[in-house]
Amino acid sequence: MATQGTTSFEISSFDTDVLQASHEQPVLVDFWAPWCGPCRTLGPVLERLAQDPDAPWSLAKVNTDEHSQLAQRYNVRGIPAVKLFVEGEVAAEFTGALPEHQIRTWLEEHLPSEDKKALAKAKDLLDKGQRSEARALLETIVAEEAETDEAETLLAGLVVFTEPDRAEALVEGTDVADPDLLQTKDAVRTIARLLRLYQTPDDIPGGEVQLTYVQAIEALTQQDFDAALERFIDVVRKDRSYDDDGARKACVALFTLLGREHPLTKKHRPAFDTSLY
Repeated sequence: MATQGTTSFEISSFDTDVLQASHEQPVLVDFWAPWCGPCRTLGPVLERLAQDPDAPWSLAKVNTDEHSQLAQRYNVRGIPAVKLFVEGEVAAEFTGALPEHQIRTWLEEHLPSEDKKALAKAKDLLDKGQRSEARALLETIVAEEAETDEAETLLAGLVVFTEPDRAEALVEGTDVADPDLLQTKDAVRTIARLLRLYQTPDDIPGGEVQLTYVQAIEALTQQDFDAALERFIDVVRKDRSYDDDGARKACVALFTLLGREHPLTKKHRPAFDTSLY
């Protein structure tokens, strides 16, 4: 395969030019054929982008007529097919002749970076229940203003129990589309509201379940999530409409912020689900 700045990017060895090379730098592979019109449109665009000296990736072109086994190996069903290889694996792909601005956006989204690696590590720590370690890493990411929307949303979910106002401010300006992150934003707002409500007890609605509801919020302020969930579920059973369905919303928020695999989620989710019917 030719290097950046040259006019030919055809592979000589896929294992060497793509798989091994992608451990040092991402490799964009263009599966094409001479008879393919869209390929002749897309190819020069990719080559021009790859010749940029600042491009953090290299380009490899695979003629599917000459390398049909490679096309089959990587499930190429239509061309042009573009696949981004990182660390020897396909990290992202698209099919068809996209315009240059869409390709640039696609590359920006999928090319690895130190910021993305740090965010991925923080998410892995969260999945493992290592919340304090995840928070420290997310604080650093947010302070550096890198990958901020997702990092700010995740950080808000960690700080909301001790800094509800800050948590709400963190999610206020975020623009996220992922359903899990959107649910996290809603959960942060729900918990922040309850913690503020605890500071103004006169605003807590009266009724038979008021005391239990107050005890649930008090447990929340102490991060006693076990007791909080138990009492919120009790309120759901007795008066679901209380505080505009507040107890149910609180449970959903806690399950969201603790995570599906958290022991308390597993402990209380069945009772919560039953309480709804």
